[in-house]
Amino acid sequence: MAENGKSATEKVPAVANPLSEQPSEIASNINYHAQFSPHFSPFKFEPEQAFFATAESVRDRLVKQWNETFLHYHKVDPKQTYYLSMEYLQGRALTNAIGNLDIQNAYAEALNKLGHELEEIAEQEKDAALGNGGLGRLASCFLDSMATLNLPAWGYGLRYKYGLFKQLITKQGQEEIAEDWLEKFSPWEVVRHDIVFPVRFFGSIEINPDGSRKWVGGEVVQALAYDVPIPGYKTKNTISLRLWEAKGRAEDFNLFQFNDGQYESAAQLHSRAQQICAVLYPGDATEDGKLLRLKQQFFLCSASLQDIILRFKERRSGKGSWKWSEFPSKVAVQLNDTHPTLAIPELMRLLMDDERLGWDEAWDVTTRTIAYTNHTVLPEALEKWSQPVMWKLLPRHMEIIEEIDKRFLAMINATRPDLEHKLPTMRVLDHNPQKPVVRMANLCVVSAHTVNGVAQLHSDILKAELFADYVSIWPTKFQNKTNGITPRRWLRFCSPELSNIITKWLKTDQWLTNLDLLSGLREFADNADFQDEWASAKMANKQRLAQYILRVTGVSIDPNSLFDIQVKRIHEYKRQLLNILGAIYRYKKLKEMSPELRKNTTSRTIMIGGKAFATYTNAKRIVKLVNDVGAVVNNDPEVNSYLKVVFVPNYNVSVAEMLIPGSELSQHISTAGMEASGTSNMKFALNGCLIIGTLDGANVEIREEIGEENFFLFGARADEVPQLRKDRENGLFKPDPRFEEAKQFIRSGAFGSYDYNPLLDSLEGNSGYGRGDYFLVGHDFPDYMDAQARVDEAYKDRKKWLKMSILSTAGSGKFSSDRTIAQYAREIWNIEECQVP
Repeated sequence: MAENGKSATEKVPAVANPLSEQPSEIASNINYHAQFSPHFSPFKFEPEQAFFATAESVRDRLVKQWNETFLHYHKVDPKQTYYLSMEYLQGRALTNAIGNLDIQNAYAEALNKLGHELEEIAEQEKDAALGNGGLGRLASCFLDSMATLNLPAWGYGLRYKYGLFKQLITKQGQEEIAEDWLEKFSPWEVVRHDIVFPVRFFGSIEINPDGSRKWVGGEVVQALAYDVPIPGYKTKNTISLRLWEAKGRAEDFNLFQFNDGQYESAAQLHSRAQQICAVLYPGDATEDGKLLRLKQQFFLCSASLQDIILRFKERRSGKGSWKWSEFPSKVAVQLNDTHPTLAIPELMRLLMDDERLGWDEAWDVTTRTIAYTNHTVLPEALEKWSQPVMWKLLPRHMEIIEEIDKRFLAMINATRPDLEHKLPTMRVLDHNPQKPVVRMANLCVVSAHTVNGVAQLHSDILKAELFADYVSIWPTKFQNKTNGITPRRWLRFCSPELSNIITKWLKTDQWLTNLDLLSGLREFADNADFQDEWASAKMANKQRLAQYILRVTGVSIDPNSLFDIQVKRIHEYKRQLLNILGAIYRYKKLKEMSPELRKNTTSRTIMIGGKAFATYTNAKRIVKLVNDVGAVVNNDPEVNSYLKVVFVPNYNVSVAEMLIPGSELSQHISTAGMEASGTSNMKFALNGCLIIGTLDGANVEIREEIGEENFFLFGARADEVPQLRKDRENGLFKPDPRFEEAKQFIRSGAFGSYDYNPLLDSLEGNSGYGRGDYFLVGHDFPDYMDAQARVDEAYKDRKKWLKMSILSTAGSGKFSSDRTIAQYAREIWNIEECQVP
């Protein structure tokens, strides 16, 4: 209690000041929300209540800018981009919003007046659980850059109630429970009760007397819009992420059945609607699971396109005559991977069946509107949907896809007879009698005006291998857009100490919107004062990380050891197994050393984090192995001051914001040619963290930018991989004895009695399903261990390491999502800046 027995909140008048930048007025506005926008019992103002009231106070500002942005776009009527993505990994919004609005100091002071600390209040926020990995986080960085660059753009996604899952680590390994981010509510979203569209599933096709077709019957759910504001950095422009929720209507509730005691069937449509936005990537092993995933994809595409078309028509109304051929000069639609592919036949259906366009006109509009980003060359990730399932759920769309396929075949036969023998793999429909499918990537390439990869190496592989035959038909259709990250969230807000030092030495904070200016740090790379400041900022981040690790895992780690981190989705191609096998070998060698020899080694804390997909058995075995190794190593008194192994649970954006600034070495060690880009590699490099990695994805470009002497490279090159796999099949692989020793150590039971043979068997044999070391862990192991030895040596030379760290940040300018988005705007979308005055 403050003086006079009055609490801090009682001394601050509860008065609405929605737009104020004065701390005392902001405090009043927060208090106003606590009292007059209540979500809790009165008189409670603990950190949780303070967070919601603070968020609503910030939202006042955002709503005004949002409305001004929307009105400005409506008046100017620029061409606008609509970004369709099944996932967005937004993370927390409070720190980012007040940072972008440039009012963090005022808010910190206002909360002090109310008896709270901004840091503690920000910690109350739960991460928005709308994504899984890099694909979703990329979409979120893109939104931040679109707003910051004042581009007329808009994101569309789904409002998943339970996200992917929350990861718990138990004795059994990973367990999944539902995310609870919406358990109370999200203070950022605004439900738009007037924006509702019907979305149909199943049903049949009615043919009208004039030959036109209409999709009728089946089940119809309602798509309701929830908008989340996305503020740009130091600009008025605030754009929208529109998330759809699926609902049933009151009239779909059968009151007669309910009163007759048939409760389940009375609310059947309502419960089916609720399934659509319950979970991201529901298991698809069953027929019902496949149907649900397809429903989610179509639900996103249909609601978004109906909304886009309605907005296009509203902006035309009262402006005299207009033609549908103008649509692509006002609308750009970007498909983030193949998940929103159904936007292609759905736009065709809406134009032909609802707007009465003929095929040729509708096809011209569709192909000039839609562009496609490819994110993977992994065959299992290139979506192929069963034709019978598609006919059942989306009969009209299958008619349209059949026609697209037929016309593509005719075009090839007429203009490129030399490609006729390639048609079975190039066409959209695969009529394999065992398993007829629709190839979504092929549908995208045939229909989109532009196809892009997400890093130079990946785009080159797409053109040379995956889509090579299409390149000969449409040589100008394929582009590269190397991914990027927002420097606001990934440096300014997550590492304020380092970012203040950068601003101080560059004598400007302009680098936050022009990241190339970081190259100016190169001239200070050898400066002892600069190095000392750099080192102390890194140490502050390491200490904060050590406190976090102790809190969530109970393991105490030494901030003076080398912090070595690998965080990403757990997948065999990302090779967390290579990392943990290296750690096991390191542990075994430390055990065999004399205490004197141990003292000369470089102490290391290895942290691994990430979620394994719920049904991906080998990935879950890897999670368990890391935890089992940690349990032994961290409790071994002979070794645990030289090595710790920690599994960081429930990896998400907020965990990344803690780990990345505190990291000194990060591992990006995928089998070359398999990681399309990677974006955490950019975040680590930007934060002065050195990379040990293969020549894969964006690693190639990061190494070019920061200098190869500042990158710990190892492993086979992408163009060598196919031959190495052939050699393996032919029995030509000779394993390194260190590799055999590490595997044998696991088999000896050193890390407990769990049977790791099924996991280790994937590394054995020369061929066969799930065998033959497809990801070349054994081949790259010796080179990896040698690279790790170079890391140990470099870390002993503090000045050399600090210089490398500084040069890493100095070379990261290219990897701003501002650069990426400016390229999309100019080279794919053809949209221009539209700044709110």
